[in-house]
Amino acid sequence: MIEISSAILDGFKKLDTTCVSDALDKLGITGGLLGIRPVVEGVSFCGPAFTAHYVPCGIDKGTVGDFLDDVAPGQVVVLDNGGRVDCTVWGDLMTISSTRRGIAGTVIDGVCRDVPGIRKYRYPVFTRGCYMVTGKDRVQCDRTNVPVAVSGVYVSPGDLMMGDDSGALVIPAEKAEQVYETAKAIAEREAVIEQELHRGASLRDARAAVNYHQLQTRAGLR
Repeated sequence: MIEISSAILDGFKKLDTTCVSDALDKLGITGGLLGIRPVVEGVSFCGPAFTAHYVPCGIDKGTVGDFLDDVAPGQVVVLDNGGRVDCTVWGDLMTISSTRRGIAGTVIDGVCRDVPGIRKYRYPVFTRGCYMVTGKDRVQCDRTNVPVAVSGVYVSPGDLMMGDDSGALVIPAEKAEQVYETAKAIAEREAVIEQELHRGASLRDARAAVNYHQLQTRAGLR
């Protein structure tokens, strides 16, 4: 597992998902997690992925979330429940445990429940929605820290996860530094556009000043 440096991680925490998404587009990397939305508005997360994979229960019933004790502070829990919306794999007890232990956030390809508790603690849960029916005796966690998929996008343990009010995305760990430098440059140029707009420039002229329409264009496609 590739470890992302603290300097790069801190840099990403100063960016938003939109400029990072633009950087991913420019580099030809798929990272946006379609349909994954925040339960709590105004919270964000950024950290390396701890992954968990779920399967339907058989005759012998397994656990839904005891693996949470193995997640390190600062990590983001990424749960692959195959996009199922008929039973949950996250609730208030896991939220309390994660909050107390400094876990950065949770991304679920599926649904959560106990929304009032999640909002009370303002813990970052990003999911397909909410549904009160428990996943106990319906699904079980069969593997942790293995490659998983969220919204059809590959997530490997240690990949960088980000989320804010605009949605959630994943950055491959081996591309993190390149994505960061690209996203930082995009953010700086968009800041120039904002300044020009506040000074009264037209949108057309402000964009032209920094070649805005090429910011997200993949190299070689201009």
